[in-house]
Amino acid sequence: MKQLIGTGVALITPFKTDFSVDVDALHRIVNYCVDGGVDYLVVLGTTGESVTLTKEEKQLVIDTVTIANAGRLPLVVGVGGNNTVAVIEDLQKLDLTNFDAVLSVSPYYNRPTQEGIYQHFKAIAQASPKPIILYNVPGRTGSNVLPETVARLADVENIVAIKEASGNMVQVQELIQACPKDFHVISGDDFTALATVLAGGSGVISVLGQGLPREFSNMIRSGLNRNVDEAYRQHYELQEGMGLIFQEGNPAGIKAIFEVLGLSGASVRLPLIEASDGLKKNIANFVKPFKVFA
Repeated sequence: MKQLIGTGVALITPFKTDFSVDVDALHRIVNYCVDGGVDYLVVLGTTGESVTLTKEEKQLVIDTVTIANAGRLPLVVGVGGNNTVAVIEDLQKLDLTNFDAVLSVSPYYNRPTQEGIYQHFKAIAQASPKPIILYNVPGRTGSNVLPETVARLADVENIVAIKEASGNMVQVQELIQACPKDFHVISGDDFTALATVLAGGSGVISVLGQGLPREFSNMIRSGLNRNVDEAYRQHYELQEGMGLIFQEGNPAGIKAIFEVLGLSGASVRLPLIEASDGLKKNIANFVKPFKVFA
């Protein structure tokens, strides 16, 4: 799965002012990311507000991204949940022909044991027609997938990677050490992206990377090429933005960047709310020096 090396971006789902899916804006964003040099696109993740989309809207997003991408970059789709049987049914119903892998979040709310998490992902992997990327994001799920559990899952056929969003670099290092060399440890946090790469990880699935694709993907390439000084210079240029876009929740911040760039509006669906005027001003000031207006 060399397709998972480098910078993936967790695409937003842009909305019009009436909160319907903005297909034209999504086309623009895909082209902007492709032209900006990212390595792959992730559809229907948390950043895509997938939990607020109907099945019809999810299919619309999949179709739109597939058409806009036109085979230029590898595609990953988010299919996960806390009902194992339902996740398997979704995987069997979806047409995954154009996708290279499935990103599946660890079960949330019901907080299974480590053995429960293992059995959940094992069942999904056996049912999935595409390789599985585990997604560990304890801040959202209420449970942490421990390195020893990931190491067990790395031996399961069809599980090829983890998007690790614990924010704990010690845990990231333990994952890299515990898992086979061909298993991809991918940062799920913009702040830890470079550190993860330099520790031996494969890259990142980024939020800020879709707003500043050229700058973010260049940073990750510098890290992968072990140009450490240059990579850290680029990281520190982006660091303020990493904080700003999460200040009032994701994806309100990254959507504010796209509003500044003129690529889409900043609307999000309840229970999320649009970024405040103050945050939008700070984000606009951050973006301006990069001169990346579309």
